[in-house]
Amino acid sequence: MKIPKIVLLTAATLAASLFPNLLAAQPSSNVHVWVTGLNGPRGLKFGPDGKLYVAEAGTGGTTSTAGACTQVIAPIGPYLGGNTSRISSINSAGTRTTVASGFPSTVDTMGDMLGVMDLAFVDGTLYALEGGAGCSHGDSLPNGLYSVNTKTGSWKLVANLSEFIQTHMVKYPNPPDFEPDGTFYSMVEFHNRLYAVEPNHGQIVSIGMDGSMASVMDVSASQGHIVPTAITARDGQFYLGNLNLFPIQPNYARIQTLGYAECSQVAAPGLDDTGAVHSLHILSSKAGFTTVVGTAFGPDGLLYVLELSDAAGYPTPGDGKVVRVKADGDIEDVATGLVVPTAMTFGPDWKLYVSNFGAAPPGTGQIVRIDIP
Repeated sequence: MKIPKIVLLTAATLAASLFPNLLAAQPSSNVHVWVTGLNGPRGLKFGPDGKLYVAEAGTGGTTSTAGACTQVIAPIGPYLGGNTSRISSINSAGTRTTVASGFPSTVDTMGDMLGVMDLAFVDGTLYALEGGAGCSHGDSLPNGLYSVNTKTGSWKLVANLSEFIQTHMVKYPNPPDFEPDGTFYSMVEFHNRLYAVEPNHGQIVSIGMDGSMASVMDVSASQGHIVPTAITARDGQFYLGNLNLFPIQPNYARIQTLGYAECSQVAAPGLDDTGAVHSLHILSSKAGFTTVVGTAFGPDGLLYVLELSDAAGYPTPGDGKVVRVKADGDIEDVATGLVVPTAMTFGPDWKLYVSNFGAAPPGTGQIVRIDIP
């Protein structure tokens, strides 16, 4: 099952139909709505200036590339593209300002949007991971890593991920979920490179600020179609979370560790670049996770995990939550009652910030601030 298309689409459809009631619903008492009026908020990062930067997927467009290139198959494709994705900054008072706009955004046949999906700062420069571009998404620009001038709002391509993923095919692509340009979802900075996760193919790509790219791991080769979504790094290891397939089976998603020391020696199966990680290990815990879409380490040193929906079956708005892994391996709830959450990050105030209503009608996206018990 696709991420973020069918996964977020199903939740977005439910959110749209139930939206009036969901606005009246109350999450756990430690969840506070901080910012409203966003268009598909996704990845979040605090900048050197102390502001929160938010990737907004946008509202899609009307441009079709049918006949010009391979299209995504029905019932999701074909897509319609536009330039409605943007990056916003939020100051301490909760005021939103557009930092950069006009990024590619695309909408599928059932109303879900892709655009800028995640953000990172490297040596003070803002980088945007674009997941809604490429010809298959109705746009002439490629999916890729873009550098952003936060003073002028200008942006430029650093690395063409559409081209890379088409020339570095994974071992076991899933035909029903195949995306010619990929649907890159999240990334993490590590040792002055960015590591981006593509869920539908199942691949981790390392990107240098000079535009160099390498296939770090073909997840499909050893794990099959587990839909990897979330990546973070700590103490020389990567932590990779996955969504898994539909219907949802609670506790069947995993956080797996990838040792950095194993990188850069052997190419991943089916790929010809160096920089491969060729082992995955399940994080020791006494229970599993459900529909992982975000990971972050807290000030307490514990791993926090964002779950799209922990209900069996299909995503249910209001069943999103944040959990954490305790020192003894138990998993406990931190915040509940979230609606289609899509990303999270810790702030300098040690509170947790989450993109809520991440796949919902335009203008209804939120950033919520969570007090950590």
